[in-house]
Order: sequence, then structure tokens, then C-alpha cells
Amino acid sequence: MKLYFAPRTRAVRPRWLLEELGVPYELVRLDLARQENTAPAYLAVNPLGELPALVDGDVTLLESLAICLHLADRFPEKHLAPPVGSAERAAYYGWMAFAELSLDPVVMVFHRDMQAPAEREPSDAAVEKHRARLTAVLDVIQKGLGGREVLVGQTFTAADVVMASILHLANTLMLLGGHPELVAYVRRHSLRPAVRRAVTG
Repeated sequence: MKLYFAPRTRAVRPRWLLEELGVPYELVRLDLARQENTAPAYLAVNPLGELPALVDGDVTLLESLAICLHLADRFPEKHLAPPVGSAERAAYYGWMAFAELSLDPVVMVFHRDMQAPAEREPSDAAVEKHRARLTAVLDVIQKGLGGREVLVGQTFTAADVVMASILHLANTLMLLGGHPELVAYVRRHSLRPAVRRAVTG
């Protein structure tokens, strides 16, 4: 099993999950500054040159969410996904999709805005619109946690990997004010040994 990886990309999510699983894998680091992701060898894996990519035997997956779903199911004995057909499995799918399709896009809007040149800064109206959307999304997550330490049931799952990864960026961008439960959620899961191996190893 081979994961194509670069720091500070969505490839951190599947690498974190691989470390949680504790299974052997090959890490292929790509230097984005040197545009190694546009080299013919990598474009043969992912024609878009984006990260991450996972090659698992005859299976090649290119999206971080798909990779995380695949890995959690690939090793059911690790219990990082609820049983198929259970109510917890349905909630697990819901949170995975919510993190990727509702939370990640609005967080990335703020991330891009903070990196934009001064002459391209968004209008106050645009910022307020994005802020309102972000607040609504964060409210849903905080309510969904309901004081628990994890999203689904009582055990850590791949849904927490995906959600905590995105919320970590939001917290770094100082976007979690007013949502103390989410700050605590991020800090708690950021201390997991697998996270440290994924970002430093």
C-alpha cells in the first residue's frame, strides 16, 4: 500500500488514519515547491497532479475522503468504522460527508482570503456572508457532538480523523471563537500519538 503525500495538504488525513490503523504502508513524499506533483511519474497516478493518492494493490484512489472510507473498511478489525447497516454507520456516513462538503469549503474560503493580496481582499458583505455560513455549520457540529468526545457513538472513528483535521485548520485560522466544545475536540484529538507520527514522521 502506497500513499502519495505532502505536508499541509489533504494527504495528512489518510496518513493520520494509516497511523491509527497501525498497518504497514509506503509513504511517497512529493515536494510541491519543486513541482514533483507534476512529474510524469505522478501524473500517471493522478492526472490532475493533486494530493493525496493511494495505491492499494489494483485499487487507486485520489480523494482523501474516499481513501479514508476505503482504509477504515479495509481493516474492520481495527474498529475505525461502525458496522455496516447500523444506525451508527449511517451517522458516520453523514459526518464524513458533512465535514468534506459543508465544513471544508467554507473553511477554505477563509484560508484563501487570508492569503489574498490586499487589493483582492473580499468585501465586508462577502466576509459576513461566509462568516454566517461558517457559524451555522459549526453550530451543527457542536450540537451533534452533544458533549461527547467523538462524533459517532462512544469510540473514535475515521469520521473524527476527517472532521478534526478540517477543524484543526479552522482553529489555526482563529475561526472557532464561540465554539469552545469544538476547540476542545480539536485539541483532544491533536494529542493522539498517531497525529504526531503523521505530521512529524
